[in-house]
Amino acid sequence: MFTVIDECYIEVLRLVKQAGSIINEKIYQPKEVVTKSSEIDLVTEWDQKVEKLLINGISSKYPDHKFIGEESTAMGQKVELTNAPTWIIDPIDGTMNFVHGLPHTCISVALLINKTAEIGIVYNPILDQLFTARKGQGAFLNGAPIHVSDKKELRNSLLMLETGTSRDPEQLEAILQNINKLITRVHGIRTLGSAALNICMVALGGADIYFEFGIHAWDFAAGELIVREAGGVSIDPAGGPLDVLSRRALCASSMELAQELSKLITQYYPERD
Repeated sequence: MFTVIDECYIEVLRLVKQAGSIINEKIYQPKEVVTKSSEIDLVTEWDQKVEKLLINGISSKYPDHKFIGEESTAMGQKVELTNAPTWIIDPIDGTMNFVHGLPHTCISVALLINKTAEIGIVYNPILDQLFTARKGQGAFLNGAPIHVSDKKELRNSLLMLETGTSRDPEQLEAILQNINKLITRVHGIRTLGSAALNICMVALGGADIYFEFGIHAWDFAAGELIVREAGGVSIDPAGGPLDVLSRRALCASSMELAQELSKLITQYYPERD
């Protein structure tokens, strides 16, 4: 039976592909860049235009739906997650990559209803990687099913992480401590410059575990559904349930792996969204 969520999925996928063509066209062109919270927290006119395209397109079809968007939040809109259908949008995750022309950049869109993720889409138009998930229906890359790896121990795992855009000394110290702790305990450490794509690498089985402090709901709301639908887990880095507004996330191929990492790392608790 065709449902409202089916209709939402078809509509947002159309808008995401339309937005992706903009990113594809503009990534190697000169851009006007301004800073937000720090000198390396960047935004371009295209971040704002892509978010506007997505929000306007969804609103025209579903006027009662709510939004949490990176750029609208940066402009002062309050983050508020209720039980109402809420779209959580990062128009360009990996803006620094987009500015430099590094092709690891994506659109991330999630739909939450009753604070539960129903749809997750992460689209890298440069490399033509479309990651999708629906609650209870599995995860896909360009329409083909994907699944997390079988790794259950850190010593056999490839770890994804980021240093982030904050220059808060306490956060930087925690990041450096964790890199020092982990570098000899894992197969390797990788960083794509996009939280959403890092998580999707875990969903794909190309990496095994990811964690980050200081990210936002729009960075990981779509990806964490994708990784769970691919057979993985999403938890708080301290080991408890994931809170989409906590600005903390850990995604892994197995709960055993997630809990091993959570017991080892130095924790950092940023201000909530």
